[in-house]
Amino acid sequence: MPKCSTFPKTLKHTLQLTQTQTLLSYSSSNFPHPPPVSPQIFKSTTSHKWGSYKLGDLSFYSLIENLSSTFDFHSLELLLHRMKRENRVFIEKNFILMFKAYGKAHLPEKALDLFHRMGAEFHCRQTVKSFNSVLNVVIQEGHFNRALEFYSHVIDSNSFNHVHPNGLTFNLVIKALCRLGLVDQAVEVFRGISVRNCVPDSYTYSTLMHGLCSVGRIDEAVSLLDEMQIEGTFPNPVAFNVLISALCKKGDLVRASKLVDNMFLKGCVPNEVTYNSLVHGLCLKGKLEKAVSLLNRMVSNKCVPNDVTFGTLVDGFVKHGRALDGVRVLVSLEEKGHRGNEFIYSSLISGLFKEGKYERGMQLWKEMVEKGCEPNTIVYSALIDGLCREGKTDEAKEFLLEMKNKGQIPNSFTYSSLMWGYFEAGDNHKAILVWKEMTDNNCNHHEVCYSILINGLCKNGRLKEALMVWKQMLSRGIKLDVVAYSSMIHGFCNAQLLEQGIKLFHQMLCHEPELQPDVVTYNILLNAFCTKNSVSRAIDILNTMLDQGCDPDFITCEIFLKTLRDNMDPPQDGREFLDELVVRLIKRQRTVGASNIIEVMLQKFLLLKPSTWALAVQQLCKPTKVRKTISECWSRLHC
Repeated sequence: MPKCSTFPKTLKHTLQLTQTQTLLSYSSSNFPHPPPVSPQIFKSTTSHKWGSYKLGDLSFYSLIENLSSTFDFHSLELLLHRMKRENRVFIEKNFILMFKAYGKAHLPEKALDLFHRMGAEFHCRQTVKSFNSVLNVVIQEGHFNRALEFYSHVIDSNSFNHVHPNGLTFNLVIKALCRLGLVDQAVEVFRGISVRNCVPDSYTYSTLMHGLCSVGRIDEAVSLLDEMQIEGTFPNPVAFNVLISALCKKGDLVRASKLVDNMFLKGCVPNEVTYNSLVHGLCLKGKLEKAVSLLNRMVSNKCVPNDVTFGTLVDGFVKHGRALDGVRVLVSLEEKGHRGNEFIYSSLISGLFKEGKYERGMQLWKEMVEKGCEPNTIVYSALIDGLCREGKTDEAKEFLLEMKNKGQIPNSFTYSSLMWGYFEAGDNHKAILVWKEMTDNNCNHHEVCYSILINGLCKNGRLKEALMVWKQMLSRGIKLDVVAYSSMIHGFCNAQLLEQGIKLFHQMLCHEPELQPDVVTYNILLNAFCTKNSVSRAIDILNTMLDQGCDPDFITCEIFLKTLRDNMDPPQDGREFLDELVVRLIKRQRTVGASNIIEVMLQKFLLLKPSTWALAVQQLCKPTKVRKTISECWSRLHC
């Protein structure tokens, strides 16, 4: 009986194989011309330019379907040319099958080429169906500009006046525009949909909402939800989840909670995506106990938490310095029948090491291995990084060899951690050997690797070698980061080449915001000038620091206090200097920076002037700030 049940499928496969071999065998070098096809399969009839249906056409269509599913594009091309010579009828749905196959094979240009050949070469008229199919293939590959060019070419061309865009077309165009950050143009297209006698659906609204949220225009996206309901389009969970996720990332949990209530009112049941967004938002705000409570409520609502849920919660505990609580979440996860994945283990191991809990980190590693969870590159890298932080570089090197023996390929992060560890241990030779090993293993040196190498060389007084690496970065077009700049400036300052350090500093000021000097950079220069007793130039740097929106920290205060105490005649305790700094920060409404300086002064028993105290109290206790504090308290109560 089992053999009988599988016979039809086997017979069909045999017939298809026989037809394929018969039709395509002429591609072999033994057959310069196509062999005759059995008249029992195909029967010729008279036809005009566009061709006409024949008895064998369905067999050709079946072959197109089979060859598309196996991505045999060479045979497909041969088959299309044979059909053309025999004046067979080409139908659009077969081309759509081929377009989808090109999409799955990541060949969008082939799909575009075939679309243009449909009418010109194979006399098959394109409609919006085939147009949308190709447009989707190009967008799925992330070629958004190419997709928009294709859209404009077809819609604006007289050659394709029979292709009329529909709702799906506009959804795809809006998606491409949003992914390019061209949200205003996406809104313009959205507003023009009705002119084309189309009606936006829930997917249209959701796509535009996502685009608006991605550029921070959340209020407009929320308004779009209201408009959607007024226009009679029923919002689906995707639309709600887009807004809830954006609000949670922003930290606006009150509005996110209201949207969840609105979901229930509209009959939309929150799913795991909804809960994951809320858990993520709570973790960002440090409300970890509420995140755990929400997790329990998720389970009670019969919504099963997934790896993302648990991973987000564990990562939240780790980021707030509570890795041990994260371990407890993992234990709870395993008690419920789930298994920790590589993301969870790497996050916990890394967190435990960063908190100085070396023994617990190693214990978790052993538990993971004992449970049969094979560590991958991510987990190995977290362990190696943790060991290097503990100064156990030789042990880290052993694990690097182990991971390679087990077939796990080290990445840039793995090597960077080990290289940093050797530099911190003062073993420059081994650090450079790690760099060379990366090259030998064809592992790309990204900007972090270069920054670690430059920083390590500069710290050890090897400025010439650091300069060579710096020039190599520039020649290879590798993006310089703040660490690389600060390291080179530090190297110049240590070599008593302050003017070259200042030159690099001014280069940073001319760069985009992400490359602006940070407090570490400023402290390097301040310390260099104060050490040389160039207090006036140090003050100039401090003024630039304040003008650029960078607040002084504890180290900044220590640099100036030491200089005023050791290099001034008579020595000064620095009270007036710091007092004035507090006033300047308050007047610029930099309350966080001012608070930090006040904290330093209190620790040093340096009292503020009464007038400065009054100004500080007035600024820190403004009615708007009080209202904001009260609002935050209410948010905690209701969230």
